[in-house]
Amino acid sequence: MTASPPLYNFADHTLGKSLRTFWPLTVTGLENIPSDTGAILCSNHLTVADQLFIGITARRHVTFWAKAEYFSAPGLRGWLNRTVVNGMGSIPVERAGGRAVLAAFDAAVPILRGGGLVAVFPEGTRSPDGRLYRGRTGAVRLAAQAGVPIVPVGITGTDRIRPRGSRFARPHPISLSFAPPMPVKVESPADARVLTDELLSVIQSLTGQEYVGEYAPPRKR
Repeated sequence: MTASPPLYNFADHTLGKSLRTFWPLTVTGLENIPSDTGAILCSNHLTVADQLFIGITARRHVTFWAKAEYFSAPGLRGWLNRTVVNGMGSIPVERAGGRAVLAAFDAAVPILRGGGLVAVFPEGTRSPDGRLYRGRTGAVRLAAQAGVPIVPVGITGTDRIRPRGSRFARPHPISLSFAPPMPVKVESPADARVLTDELLSVIQSLTGQEYVGEYAPPRKR
C-alpha cells in the first residue's frame, strides 16, 4: 500500500477539517474501500469539489489526475501549481488525447498494483446539468490491466456548494456512498462497454440522477 505524501496529510488535517465543519457530510459504505490493496474509485462528477470530498473521506491516499499544464506552467503561479500537484501525488494527464492520455494510464498501473487507490471519473468531464452521462471505458480497461476491482462512488450535493450565479460558497449537505467492489474481467472491447454501463447503473442507483445515454459534451477551455 502506498503512503500518503506529507502535503496530502497536511491538507487532510487542515482543509479537510474545514470542509467537514462547513459542509455536513454523510458517508455510507466506507467499508467497501479495500484497506490495504489497490482499487479504482469511480464516481459521478458534478464539480471540482468532488475530488476534495473523496480525498478527505477515503481515509487513504487517493491519486487523482491533474492537467499536464499544472506541472509545467511558468512563473510564480506555475511554481505554486507544481508544488501542489506534485506534493499531492497527482498524475499528469494531457487533454489532447491519444497516446498522451495513455501515458497517464501507464503511470496509474504501478500505483494500483502496489496497493494504492486511484480515482477516475468515468463520465470524462463534469456534468453540465447535474445529470449522469454515459461512461467511457477507460476506467474498466485500467482496472483490467492492473488487476484491481472498481469501487463505484455516488456523490450528491457538491453542485449546491456554489450554484450558478452565486459569488460565494454556501453550506449544503454532502453525501458520499461507496458500493461494494466490482470485479473486472475484460476479454474484448464489448466486455469493457458492458461493464462500464453496469458501473454507471450502480452509480445512478447511489445518486438518483437522471441518466443520459450519450457522452457529456466537452467543457469549453
